[in-house]
Amino acid sequence: MNHLKPTFTDRLRIIFKGILDPIGGFLNRLGLTPNSITLLGLVGTTIGAYFISQGKMTTGAFVLLASVLVDAFDGTMARLRGEPSDFGGFVDSVSDRYAELITFAGLLYFFVVQGNALGVMVTFAAAAGSVLVSYVKARAEGLGFTAKVGILTRVERYIVLIPLLVFNQPFIAVLIIAFLGNITALQRILHVRVQGHVRMQKAREEKKEYLH
Repeated sequence: MNHLKPTFTDRLRIIFKGILDPIGGFLNRLGLTPNSITLLGLVGTTIGAYFISQGKMTTGAFVLLASVLVDAFDGTMARLRGEPSDFGGFVDSVSDRYAELITFAGLLYFFVVQGNALGVMVTFAAAAGSVLVSYVKARAEGLGFTAKVGILTRVERYIVLIPLLVFNQPFIAVLIIAFLGNITALQRILHVRVQGHVRMQKAREEKKEYLH
C-alpha cells in the first residue's frame, strides 16, 4: 500500500524541476517567502475569477494560468531554503482550496446572471467534487491511510478548466470537472476502504497470534 505510483502532479514536479529550482532560488534571493507567493497566487486567482464572473472567459483563463504558475513556486522555494514547514504546507493546502472555490464562485455568478439553472447546478457539483477530492485525501491521511489516486486531481482540473475557458466553453468545463471530480472522490473512498479492510484483517490475525 505504501508503494504507490507517482501521481501526474509528482511527475510534473520532476519534469519541470530544472525550471522551478532556478526561478525559486531567484525569488528567495529577492527576499520573498513561500507564504507570500502562495497568497500572491490566491490574489491572482481572485482577479481571474472576477473576469470569469463578468463573462470575460479568455482573459480570466490567462490570469488563472499565471496564478497557477506563480503558486507552483512556493513549495520549491521552501525546499531550497531547507525549511519546508508543516504550517507552510497547511497554508498552501488551504489556499489551494480557497482558490478553487473562488474560481467556481466566479463561474457560478456568471451562470446565475445568464439565468442558466443547469449551469449553476453543474458548477455546484463541480465545486463539491473538487472539495471532496481534497477532503477525502486529507481525512484518509489523518487516519494513517493514503489516497493519492484518481483521474482528476487539482492539476488535471486546471488542465481541463483553463483551455476550455480560453475557448469560451465554461459549461463544458464544469460538466467535465463535475463528472470526473466526483468519480475521483469515489475512487479515493474505495481506495481507503480497501486499506481499511487490510488493516482490519491484519489486526485480527495479530489478535489470533496473541491469543494463541
